[in-house]
Amino acid sequence: ADENKDKDEDKTSDKDSDKKKENKDKPVAPLKFDLENRKDRIIRLTANSSSLGDAILAPKGDKLYYCAAFEKGFDLWEHDLKEKSTKLLLKNVGRGTLFADKKVENLYLTAGGKLKKIELKDSKEKPIAFKAEFAYRPAEERAYIFHHAWRQVLDKFYDPTLRGMDWKGYETAYARFLPHINNNFDFQEMLSELLGELNGSHTGARYNPGLTGPETASLGAFFDNAYTGDGLKIEEIIAKGPLTLADSQIKKGCIIEKIDGTPIKKDADYYPLLSGKVGKKVMLSVYDPTSKQRFEEQVKAISNGEQSNLLYKRWIENCQETVDKLSNGQIGYVHVRGMNSESFREVYSALLGRCRNKKAVIVDTRHNGGGWLHDDLATLLSGKEYQRFEPRGQYIGSDPYNKWTKPSCVLICEDNYSNAHGFPWVYKTLGIGKLIGAPVPGTMTAVWWETQIDPTLVFGIPQVGVKDMQGNYLENQQLQPDV
Repeated sequence: ADENKDKDEDKTSDKDSDKKKENKDKPVAPLKFDLENRKDRIIRLTANSSSLGDAILAPKGDKLYYCAAFEKGFDLWEHDLKEKSTKLLLKNVGRGTLFADKKVENLYLTAGGKLKKIELKDSKEKPIAFKAEFAYRPAEERAYIFHHAWRQVLDKFYDPTLRGMDWKGYETAYARFLPHINNNFDFQEMLSELLGELNGSHTGARYNPGLTGPETASLGAFFDNAYTGDGLKIEEIIAKGPLTLADSQIKKGCIIEKIDGTPIKKDADYYPLLSGKVGKKVMLSVYDPTSKQRFEEQVKAISNGEQSNLLYKRWIENCQETVDKLSNGQIGYVHVRGMNSESFREVYSALLGRCRNKKAVIVDTRHNGGGWLHDDLATLLSGKEYQRFEPRGQYIGSDPYNKWTKPSCVLICEDNYSNAHGFPWVYKTLGIGKLIGAPVPGTMTAVWWETQIDPTLVFGIPQVGVKDMQGNYLENQQLQPDV
């Protein structure tokens, strides 16, 4: 019986093997898609609007892994197409190209010149060390980048005639400096000079060698420059900074005598005492002249960038208070920091929230570096009231409810750039309100910044020129304020 059973199993095994071979040799029929009704199957995959990086779809088609930046940094998300759910796997993984193994159990990300492995099961990332040696020939590389930049201008500059200039002649004129340049500081300067011949905005080259030493930290305070004794006399503590702890004894007028036990002598540079201490705890020895007491407090030092953001908030609050005081609370104030999504949400929230019941609003665009927000802001500020909501005689709002329907004006200055020239131009052209401030240089173009084979070098070419309805480029047209 056992012998017959073995024979039957052998026959079954042979049949299975033949069947597998037959299936393997059989041509695979092409997939047929119902394209006729594809518009009815469009769905949103991401949880919110964001800047998208790369994405990977699992072989079964059930899960989508993608990198997206909602506010700051690119995060890794998992979208389950069957469950219709989205979850965050890892924060700040970086932006780059995603690869996956065959089973999509692990992802591999190339970002910022580094490699990392992401284990999806545990949502863990591990760096992958590698060595890529090559024969570095900096002079030849700089020559390549130079001629590459010259050709890109020829192909991409928004005016195909290059304003009639002899671009070939400029290539020859500037190429003669290449044999005498032995560093990227000088090369960036020369490349900027070449691109500057275009007399266009958003041109030029940048060189960023990265941090060459430990970053110097900040304590979040202004110090009294008129004070001549030892230590640092505090003139003002910056709100939300390291010195604003709830139980802190440090206040205006106090003198910081030591940092981490090292005395601060008069006329001596104290910045070396904060070198390399960003994000670290620092011990401050403090003297309070009012109480004649000495005490120590430990604070967490911050970067100059963080302090700059605190100073920005301080400036905005001062502007709000000034407008509120001078208008007796009747006029609102908002500042557009950048022409981007985050700034638009701030302005939208302030206009239709904090300022909704104001009679008018000042929209400050000074020191704005640009982006792409001109139409969004113009639409937001150009609402025309057509009905009111008044339950039992109490006014609570008007339609359009999602637009500003009252008077406004826009503040501008010579520091506005790019779309921060474009928006005030649109605002004035559409007759929404008055421009107040200083003239703005005409810089409304859309730029393409290109990182080079040496990633410390970047150059820009304005690819999209904007014309008014008379056919004139806004580029190099100075925008004059009304007041």
